[in-house]
Amino acid sequence: MGAPLLQVRGLTTRFRTERGEVTAVDQVSFEADEGETVAIVGESGSGKSVTALSLLRLIPTPPGRIESGEVLFEGRNLLDLDDAGIRAIRGDKIAMIFQEPMSSLNPALTIGMQVAEPVRVHRGSPWREALERARELLERARIPDAGSRLTAYPHQFSGGMRQRVMIAMALACKPRLIIADEPTTALDVTVQAQILDLLKELTVESRSALILITHDLGVVARYADRVIVMYGGRVVETAPARRLYAHPSHPYTRGLLASVPRVDGDASVPLVPIEGQPPDLSALPPGCAFAPRCRWASERCRSERPELLPVADRHLKACFADELD
Repeated sequence: MGAPLLQVRGLTTRFRTERGEVTAVDQVSFEADEGETVAIVGESGSGKSVTALSLLRLIPTPPGRIESGEVLFEGRNLLDLDDAGIRAIRGDKIAMIFQEPMSSLNPALTIGMQVAEPVRVHRGSPWREALERARELLERARIPDAGSRLTAYPHQFSGGMRQRVMIAMALACKPRLIIADEPTTALDVTVQAQILDLLKELTVESRSALILITHDLGVVARYADRVIVMYGGRVVETAPARRLYAHPSHPYTRGLLASVPRVDGDASVPLVPIEGQPPDLSALPPGCAFAPRCRWASERCRSERPELLPVADRHLKACFADELD
C-alpha cells in the first residue's frame, strides 16, 4: 500500500471571540485513501465543518487561524502553500460541496457559466469548450435536458437539482479529493438518497476520495468506508464503518447509535437520547469533554484528557473505560 492520498496530522484551528479564544478543532488527525469514503460525524458544534474548511484554508482570518498541524495532500503540506498555490489546488485537485447550494451559487450567473468556470480557470479552455464540458457534467449529474439548462439561473432549479449542479461543478476538473459538507441538508429523504447515490457512484468511477461530513448515521452506514467521530473539536473514535457499527467503543459513539431509529423498524428497541448539551468550546473541562454527559465517567475522566489509542486494527478511541456495560 502506498501513502494515503490525504494525511491530516495534529490539525488545530482556533477562533477569537468575545468570550475568549475557542479551539474549534483540537489536534485532529486522520487519513483518506484513494477511492475511499471517509465520514466525519458528530453533533452540531463538534468541529466537523471547521475541520473541512481548515483542510482548504477557507477559515476567515481574523477571527480564525489554523494554529498548527499538517494537511498532507499527495505528499505536499497544504498549510505551507502561498495564496496562489492553495487557489490552484481548490476546485482543481480538491473540490468542496457546501451545505446550501442556493448560498453557494451566484444568483446573477447562468448555471452553464458557473459549471464551466473551473474548467476555464484551471484548464484554460475557451468558453465554447468549457460550456460543452459543463453540458456533459450536467448530464452526468443526471439533470434532464442538460443542454437547455445551461442558460437557466439557480432560482429556476429545485433544491435537489441545485445540489446536482454543485456536484457537477465539483467534478469539473476531475479532482482527486471531494469534500461534501452536509450535502443533503434540507432535502427530502428520496432526493437525499438520489444525491448520495450519485455522489458515491461518481467518486467510485473516478477513484476520488470522498470526505462526507454529516450528522446522519443512517447515511454513514450506507455510504462510508471509514468513520471519524468528533466531539468538542476532538476525534473520540475512528474505525472502519462496519466495525464501528458492530463494536462501538466510545460512550459518545454508543449514544449516537442508540439515538438513531432502527432500519428494521423494531419498535421494541427504544430510542435513547444523549442527556445534556454539547460542550461550550470556550470553557471545555480539563479532562474528557464528554465526561459531564457520560454515565461511565470517573474522576480520571474529569481531570485527564484521554488520547486516541488502538482498540483493534484501524480502530482507535479516546476513552479510559475498558468495557461498557
